Amino acid sequence: MDGQREAIRAVRTEDSAAICQIYNHYVLNSSASFEEQPVSEDTMAQRIAEVSARFPWLVYQQHGQVVAYAYLSAWRPRRSYRFSAESSIYLAPHAQSKGLGKQLYQQLLKQLDDYPISTVLAGISLPNQASEGLHQRLGFRKVAELEKVGYKFGRWINVAYWQLQIKTEQQLNDLISRQQKKLENG
Repeated sequence: MDGQREAIRAVRTEDSAAICQIYNHYVLNSSASFEEQPVSEDTMAQRIAEVSARFPWLVYQQHGQVVAYAYLSAWRPRRSYRFSAESSIYLAPHAQSKGLGKQLYQQLLKQLDDYPISTVLAGISLPNQASEGLHQRLGFRKVAELEKVGYKFGRWINVAYWQLQIKTEQQLNDLISRQQKKLENG
């Protein structure tokens, strides 16, 4: 990255307008998101606050403008899923195919070193060769394809699930043990 011109940083609430602009492009023009109506800045700000309180949410900034973002969220709400997370990444159309997504995603995954997360899952609506290629290059492997689970723009859409195991059971147990000792020792 080029000094002040490019940066990967934690999301801020004031990024909600730029994030809306990126996300709503996908809402209105693709099946990458299954939402069908644009999201308001207030709704996005609320999502940012809720998600970033628990998980990393990063933005890629170029020349002072947010051009991409990536975040993790809970995979499922049940407690037994607490060591798994779902990843999402969106790039402004002009920022695609330049390696930004890979840089941003790598940084997001690196942030998980100190999180009690062992598995990251990504849902990809099909077809989406760019997203599947990105996940494959990052070490994810395709573990499932659900047929006709979404319906948008007058067509049925399949969703592939890609998985990346980022910690072994032992690594996760060691991390949890270290975090518990920190809490006990103040």
